[in-house]
Amino acid sequence: MAGHSKWKNIQHRKGRQDALRGKMFAKLAREIYVAARMGDKDPANNHQLRLAIAKARAQNMPNDNIERAIKKAAGGGDGRDYEAITYEGYGPSGTAIMVETLTDNRNRTAADIRHIFSKRGGNMGESGCVSWMFERKGYLVIDREAVSMDEEECMLIALEYGADDVEATDKTFEITTSPDAFEDVKKGLEEAGAVFTTAEVTFVPSNKVHLAGDAAKAVFQLIDALEEHDDVQNVYANIDVDEEELAGFAE
Repeated sequence: MAGHSKWKNIQHRKGRQDALRGKMFAKLAREIYVAARMGDKDPANNHQLRLAIAKARAQNMPNDNIERAIKKAAGGGDGRDYEAITYEGYGPSGTAIMVETLTDNRNRTAADIRHIFSKRGGNMGESGCVSWMFERKGYLVIDREAVSMDEEECMLIALEYGADDVEATDKTFEITTSPDAFEDVKKGLEEAGAVFTTAEVTFVPSNKVHLAGDAAKAVFQLIDALEEHDDVQNVYANIDVDEEELAGFAE
């Protein structure tokens, strides 16, 4: 367990999403809707739906919103068929960026994402051009002040249920898992009283590019522009920025 968080850049993104809560809820609802349309409407029998709901609840999305999205899918939806498409490309300073989308018009979305990359100093590449630099991981964050468990207890429970790693910062416990172990670890910690501020399966870069100053600002401007697009669900980048600078970008 370490005292310094290697996830600080992910946490910066979460801070910005909190400022755009209405749009974030709409995107989470779409993710739930698509997962329910593609499989069983009962989360117990639909792995993707369980993950989507866990992600929504970690962002404090009201249960009414979650249930409404599932009922909408069960009722046949709004007549639009969404498909999940991941775009890949390079940002300023040669950074690698992955963009997950849900769209009902792939031509429109591809053109829009390509334009955003170009306008912000990057370029969209072919499928597979940067995805090899990322690994799929489960990621759970617990607010230390909201639970009674200490560092050792959190680590023992998480590892018992199959977690890969547990890190402690001054304010959080951060747990990483394989995608397959994510739900078991989450359930085990919940039974011990954990409440998550983040709970999702995400992409983690295998190596990061350290950026500062204008170079870091340029990459975050590209990420922000991508996240603001209605079809974009998640953006991942292989960047590392010092915490002092991150605090400024999050304001």
